[in-house]
Amino acid sequence: MPAPEQVSVAEIVEDVRLRGDVALREWSLSLDGVEPARAIPADVVPERAVLALADRVRRWHALQRPADIRLEVEPGVELERRWVPLRSVGIYVPRSLVSTLVMCAVPAQVAGVERIVVVTPPSGAADVAAAAALLGLDEVWAVGGAHAIAALAYGTETIARADKIVGPGNAYVNEAKLIVSRDVAIDLPAGPSEVVVVLGRGADRDIAALELAAQAEHGPDSVCELVDGEDLERALAEVERRAPEHVVLLGEAETLAGRIRNAGAVFVGESSPVASGDYATGGNHVLPTNGWARSVGGLGLETFLKPLTVQRLSPAGLARVRSTVEELAAVEGMPAHAEAMRR
Repeated sequence: MPAPEQVSVAEIVEDVRLRGDVALREWSLSLDGVEPARAIPADVVPERAVLALADRVRRWHALQRPADIRLEVEPGVELERRWVPLRSVGIYVPRSLVSTLVMCAVPAQVAGVERIVVVTPPSGAADVAAAAALLGLDEVWAVGGAHAIAALAYGTETIARADKIVGPGNAYVNEAKLIVSRDVAIDLPAGPSEVVVVLGRGADRDIAALELAAQAEHGPDSVCELVDGEDLERALAEVERRAPEHVVLLGEAETLAGRIRNAGAVFVGESSPVASGDYATGGNHVLPTNGWARSVGGLGLETFLKPLTVQRLSPAGLARVRSTVEELAAVEGMPAHAEAMRR
């Protein structure tokens, strides 16, 4: 096996896809130093905090369920759109981040997902497994990195594939998620962490410093920016251009809250630290990074649901729409479509 630094993420993913458990074991030994195995729960876990966060996440996400709809477009032509839960979801949890487990697993449970499988780096896996047990989850694997994403995407002899992969990670994990997204659904590329603090007139600079320091704690690749909010329009334009994971509005910049479009989450005022959203409020902290907030939002209940459309036509309804199909099929050169309407 080549040295890890000589192999690309794509090569690791392809190796696990082709060789399954054999490749997963080799990469785990090479990159993690241990064989992949079920994680054994730690003896001590902050049970009160985990359950308090889980309760808030559950209540907030339960309100997000989309409504099923039905419409009789015309007499005898009925359309229905209903939301159904995914059958299985794989969750990637970065090292020891039990809060991220809660943010991903609880909405999946609320949605009604039948199988929830968790992968997490071996260092810290015991903490994640202990938190998972509090949530009623028992399939937690101590394996991380691109090889873990590949196992979730394609399945191995011991880890069955998932229908969707969610959860944040480092640059390698995100690259692996994007690679496998041609074969399995993913939530979004989430990570490394980002914050933009907009310092408006009257803002407390010490509060801004606290926010920047907290975000930098995630690692050396975190993006921590301070934007001058003296000119609110210019500050808004800067936020929209960056489309960051987190935006903190301080002082007069709080007035921009209702106008921001491109951000994963907005925290308004000196009493709204990003850390409160990371650990306590119930709002999801799995959010788009690297500019993805221009087009996608963070994790929500709909992440674990899919819409299914049902169409019912009566004989009279079929007759009503037949000419529309025949005329369009003729233009598009689809005579079999027109013939299928004659019954």
